[in-house]
Amino acid sequence: MAIVSFLSRMTIHADKEQQFVEACEALTEKVLAHEPECLYFRFYKLREEPLGYAVFESFLTEEAEEAHQKTDYFLKIVPGLVECLDGPYVREYLDPLRG
Repeated sequence: MAIVSFLSRMTIHADKEQQFVEACEALTEKVLAHEPECLYFRFYKLREEPLGYAVFESFLTEEAEEAHQKTDYFLKIVPGLVECLDGPYVREYLDPLRG
């Protein structure tokens, strides 16, 4: 089993912050309720960046992460979230230090 974990960082448009937060909350609720192979899924506000946010995600397998991106609710919610972004997001994959 290869756990897949990553942190995605993003900046949003100031006038889209409420829309972004609502989309993040809706997606988080659905993921936690319907994806048992999702080990962790949570959005964060970055303290040092006024319009900066991040999401930390961890899945049991690559297949679980791929299935996450194909769910009906992901396909419905994420386009509204993406339209709030001011530029591209950066995804950083994380590997444990040992085994």
